[in-house]
Amino acid sequence: MRKKIILTCKSVIFNSPGDETSFFEWIKRIPSVVKFDGVHDELYLYIKSIIIPDDDLRELIGLFDRYKINMKQLALFLNENNNEWFYGRPKGYWHKKVFGTNKSDNQSMKT
Repeated sequence: MRKKIILTCKSVIFNSPGDETSFFEWIKRIPSVVKFDGVHDELYLYIKSIIIPDDDLRELIGLFDRYKINMKQLALFLNENNNEWFYGRPKGYWHKKVFGTNKSDNQSMKT
């Protein structure tokens, strides 16, 4: 049985009705997001697989950064195929937000 991959977007703040529309349109354009729904102030993104294309991961990084969604949950997508660019670029704008700054924590994330 495959484990469900669900990302949580909590208390997302939109700056305008158009911003909210853009947010949902962005989600719909990410092929690895198979569906989404929500309860109260949480939106759940259901992801197709633990292994997703680099382009989809980059879109999730951009979406989560733009809307200030907890990016630590994206660390679960780290694998040997994306390790070089996803984890291996500590100066990437996403790196600290996803992997933190504690070196011992980072060592446990490497694959």
